[in-house]
Amino acid sequence: MAGVVTSAGRVLEVLRRLILNNALLPGARLAETELADQLGVSRTPVREALRQLAAEGLVELSPNRGARVAGWSPAELESVFELRSTLEPRLTGMAAERADEGDLAELEKLANEMSAVGSPGPEQDLEALIPLNAAFHERLVQLADAPAFAAALAGAIRTPLVMRNFHAYDDASMRRSLAHHIEIVAAMRAGDPQWASAVMIAHLRNARAVMLRTTFPTADPGGVTRGR
Repeated sequence: MAGVVTSAGRVLEVLRRLILNNALLPGARLAETELADQLGVSRTPVREALRQLAAEGLVELSPNRGARVAGWSPAELESVFELRSTLEPRLTGMAAERADEGDLAELEKLANEMSAVGSPGPEQDLEALIPLNAAFHERLVQLADAPAFAAALAGAIRTPLVMRNFHAYDDASMRRSLAHHIEIVAAMRAGDPQWASAVMIAHLRNARAVMLRTTFPTADPGGVTRGR
């Protein structure tokens, strides 16, 4: 946390980045006084930043325990990815059956933009990648036109989890994820719902593996926790 911070907005930016980059791990205590000293500010901008981070789901505020970095148990993560893996591939297959050329062009543009800003390297911009990724997945859900499935999926997609996930990707996992978006469009262009669904399954399994590896280093990719 080197360097002096001079505004509430900057405090928010610094703390959010530390959480997303896992410099502040889930469950870590966030003491206002300590953070203010480390960042060279008063407690007021720190308190405002913590409130905003709590609204974003990245921080948990408790009257008795104070502020802590929000976390998820292995069971919670598994339930999220299990639900997504049930719903999203099916919705993607349905979208493949309904998409016209204009829809495919829109999805292809988003996939290419994600590759441009998300590919590993000095020009990588994860802050730009997150809304593009959301737009891509939301467009698939819209095209599927299945309101009941869409409502169930909305409860499983948690923005803080998605944000943390992108910041946790290693280069190989990121390249796989970006390639999946492009392949989903290719499958849709081929008019192959099963192919599109299969790629979405691989896409979610890739994300799950990243999240379990970085959040719970002792967790086995198959779902069995080691060393406990």
